[in-house]
Amino acid sequence: MSVTTYQNYIGGEWVAAKSGETFESRSPADADVLLGRFAASGAADVDAAVTAASEARASWRRTSAIARANILHKAAEILASRVNDVGRELTIEEGKTLKEGIGETGRAVQILRYYAGEAQQPDGEHYPSANPNTLLYTVREPVGVVGVITPWNFPIAIPAWKIAPALAFGNTVVFKPATYTPLLAVRFVEALAEAGLPPGVVNLVTGSAGGVGDPLIDDDRVTAISFTGSEPVGRSVAKRVSARGGKVQLELGGKNPAIVFADADLDHAVNHLVSGAMWSSGQKCTATSRALLDASIADEVTRRLTERIGGLATGDPLADSTQVGPVISDEAVNRILGDIESAESEGARLLAGGSKLEGDGRERGNFVAPTLFGEMNPESRFGQEEVFGPVLGITTVKDMDEALEIANSVRFGLSASIFTSDLGKAMHFINGIDAGIVHVNAETPGAEPQVPFGGYKSSSSYSREQGKSARDFYTQIKTVYVDLPSPA
Repeated sequence: MSVTTYQNYIGGEWVAAKSGETFESRSPADADVLLGRFAASGAADVDAAVTAASEARASWRRTSAIARANILHKAAEILASRVNDVGRELTIEEGKTLKEGIGETGRAVQILRYYAGEAQQPDGEHYPSANPNTLLYTVREPVGVVGVITPWNFPIAIPAWKIAPALAFGNTVVFKPATYTPLLAVRFVEALAEAGLPPGVVNLVTGSAGGVGDPLIDDDRVTAISFTGSEPVGRSVAKRVSARGGKVQLELGGKNPAIVFADADLDHAVNHLVSGAMWSSGQKCTATSRALLDASIADEVTRRLTERIGGLATGDPLADSTQVGPVISDEAVNRILGDIESAESEGARLLAGGSKLEGDGRERGNFVAPTLFGEMNPESRFGQEEVFGPVLGITTVKDMDEALEIANSVRFGLSASIFTSDLGKAMHFINGIDAGIVHVNAETPGAEPQVPFGGYKSSSSYSREQGKSARDFYTQIKTVYVDLPSPA
């Protein structure tokens, strides 16, 4: 069976890496499944991409907002027509279930449609002036060339929510996707190219962090970098971009709590704790990683969680019966198992899972059993650090004050949930939690494209993505004073 070799997209053309070298993308569910070979790019390829983006910048900036919107809308329709096929490829390449893969592809369609509309919204403001003969107003203009660096866990949705607003507001883009999921990046760029995006406006360069990410981050022609990934890497990106005077946007990790009180619908709460912690194998920055349970119902909820999590069907993500697929790589398996071992050594009580899964073909993939711990010490490493896998820890709390204290005790502040039927408790939680996203009676994951997305503390750079907030990062403000001549 022939294997396709995919190329970079630079200046409106599909071109091989200048080195001629490639790397493989294989399924995390089955290492025997080879999805393709991709350009293993380097600094010379990044230079060509940034040059193309720089040359296209002036023309794209002058393109009317309506014309830009039409291209984004057409790209959305192209991707929508392929949502099942692309969603299936996403599942094979990233490992989340087929339902989730198709759902994420549909979300990318929705994001493109949203920013097609957002490009046509009012731009700028008119102000009164101290001088009655002065017309005083502001306009928003694109920042220029934007570098977009995306992770593997949402390989088409995150590129969409970064690239769509960048284009809508008149910027050009150099896009470096994660090496684990390059095929989905190709599929997204294909839709934009087929929609009529002019050459050089979006450029795709695949390859490693060192080969592609570093030269992109350090290029003075790249005005802004939007990065989603791990906290340590993100902090390094911020220092380097800021040192050269660039603009930077970070979305990083989370250690997201879900608090369950005795007055909650416990069936509903357990369902959401399981889905929030385990779907996508827990590989979401918004995944539920801490369950803080009211002492009066802790034993009952723990029993239900142990039964549910221990019984989850883990295997081939294309199978209808599968609830939890693989994690992304062998390295991820080893890291997660190390975190599980560390949690046990710190005194957490293993209630379900805790091992690598084999048998039924799973030995060819990267499968970790959905894992539940009781008696998680909130001050321990396990209680403080992101695991980024199918692992949930339980801590018992006596009241709201203790729940908020524990919930806020970590350095992250991305998402948080409360389960209660008491409106007063819900509002107290909303006002007291240090998190950028708050859910009441719903799991910690979940974000819609029309509202801001981002976290507090070490979860972000205090910027926001998606919604109208995206305009703040991808544009700069020009203030204009027009002194009117005296009438003749």
